[in-house]
Amino acid sequence: MSKKITIAIDGFSSTGKSTIAKLLAKKYNYVYVDTGAMYRAVSLYAKNNGYVSNDLLNSNDLVSSLNDITLVFVFNNDLGYAEIHLNGVNVEKEIRSLEISQLVSKIATISEVRKKLVHEQKLMGKEGGIVMDGRDIGTVVFPEAELKLFMTASADKRATRRYNELINRGDKVNYNEILFNVEERDRIDSTREDSPLLKADDAIEFDNSDMGINEQFERICSLVDKKISQSS
Repeated sequence: MSKKITIAIDGFSSTGKSTIAKLLAKKYNYVYVDTGAMYRAVSLYAKNNGYVSNDLLNSNDLVSSLNDITLVFVFNNDLGYAEIHLNGVNVEKEIRSLEISQLVSKIATISEVRKKLVHEQKLMGKEGGIVMDGRDIGTVVFPEAELKLFMTASADKRATRRYNELINRGDKVNYNEILFNVEERDRIDSTREDSPLLKADDAIEFDNSDMGINEQFERICSLVDKKISQSS
């Protein structure tokens, strides 16, 4: 039997990290963990409790209530992947809104939040056979991962993808607002003091600005197959 490796996928927002990670997990029968969903769920909790808004961040109260937050991924047989539940409630749809996208980078700067979620992520992947995507997977969560990818694309391409995704879902959104959100998240993620978005030294950079999902998936599968062969 081939050894099950750890696949760490980092990169900028809206580069298709989750889409590729889900496809890889399905193909190789690995566990998929969307760490961005975890930060989004904490952001939703903070918003619902009045700890964060566009012009407010009450980090002290949020940190004090972190023990009241329970995050669980529950597999959805119809979708073929797990969805995140916040304190027993499926919040997968709520956390994908533009409003939460505008808040999540603020929440992700809080060291205590990162410490809690990184601890949970390490536990999830300690046995290998996992595909995890986020901002600091290859640098902080699994620096020993056998395969590290760093996904990137132009801000315009990423904003267009996000815009189309939200429009197709039925949301009323403005492209310029989405582009601003993409660029602002890049700035915050790359400059935050705790675990900034960085490409690991041994990560493979993957620019998919002009690449469809099928081409990306085929290229990345060849990288996975090579790493599995080397690790066996």
